[in-house]
Formats: sequence, structure tokens, C-alpha cells
Amino acid sequence: MSAAGSARTWAVVIPGERYEAERLFHHDTLELTGHNGGPRPGPGDPVLVVRDERPPLVVALGRVIAADGVEERDPDDPQSGPGETGALAVTYTRQVFDAPVPADRLALDGPVTPVDPAVYQELVGRVGPAPERRNYLVSLDLPIEAGSPAEAVRLFWAYVQELGPRELPAFVAPSDDELAMQAFVLGVEANQDPEEDED
Repeated sequence: MSAAGSARTWAVVIPGERYEAERLFHHDTLELTGHNGGPRPGPGDPVLVVRDERPPLVVALGRVIAADGVEERDPDDPQSGPGETGALAVTYTRQVFDAPVPADRLALDGPVTPVDPAVYQELVGRVGPAPERRNYLVSLDLPIEAGSPAEAVRLFWAYVQELGPRELPAFVAPSDDELAMQAFVLGVEANQDPEEDED
């Protein structure tokens, strides 16, 4: 049962392609399809979102919500689409895509696995609380040849949409320390050597 005070705890495996999309873009919810048959979490049940590695890696915490509570189909989910059956929707309560937590004691048995509450609590403790939020400056600089400022802006957004985070480096720094700027590509820090860019 998933009534308040009696929710079961679960591990939900996130497919590789969807994991990469979740690392690149911020989402409040995760909708996964193809979860037909076998034990199934109910609304309100807490879950570990897991990448199936050796050992498994906890990449987020969440709670199950009704699948129809997700208003938009996610273009980053290759399996998502209107009218999908067996969809499982999770609202994130904590995301640790940048620092996954190894889960040696977690024995996965398919895409959805019941988890012993003691193991669940241990892993939640290892994930820990969310870090204190701070302000960051994030920028994307593109040299664009155009006939007017308005055209340059249109070309800018066209390039961003076409190339996206897989090809364009974004530069980020704490708002009070711009000298600490770092470049990120594909959601991870990437060295940008101007000499290499010229080759």
C-alpha cells in the first residue's frame, strides 16, 4: 500500500539515454515508459533513481506521482509519447547527477525493484542534504556574422537550438568570483584550449 505512513520504498532504473538527457537539462519530474508487469510503486512511494552500473549508482531521490500528473511529454525521453501505457512518473526531491552515490548493497531485479527500508534510509543518508544554493553567472558566447543586431540574435538562437549542450561550451562562475569561470560541455567540466580550437 502507498497510504501515508505505509509507503514502500523502491529503486527505479533510469535508461542510459535518459540519464544523459537528465544530466544535460533540468527537469522537475521523470517519466519512464515500459514499466508493465511485476511489482509497481504507487503514488507517494519514495524511490531511488538508479543507473544500472557495477555497483549501481543512485543519481536522484524522488516520489512517485500519477503518470497523468506530468503535463508535457519530454522530447529528451526517446521512449516517451502520448498514450504510452506502463508509464511511471517520479517527481524529484533531490538530484545528484553530478555526484552519484555507489549503492553496493542494492540488488536490482529489473527496471523496478522493491528496496528494504533500512537500505533505502542508508542510501538517502549517503546522498545527504541538498547543498546551499548560490548565484552563478552562466554565459554562452558565439561570434556571429549578421546584417543587424536583430538578425544576430535570431542566428544565435538558431545555433543554440541546432548545436545544443552537446557541442556548445557554456561558461559558469560564481557571481562573486568571475575569475573561477569554468567551461562545461555535455554537463561536465571541459578544458577549452584556444590553440586547439584553431586547429
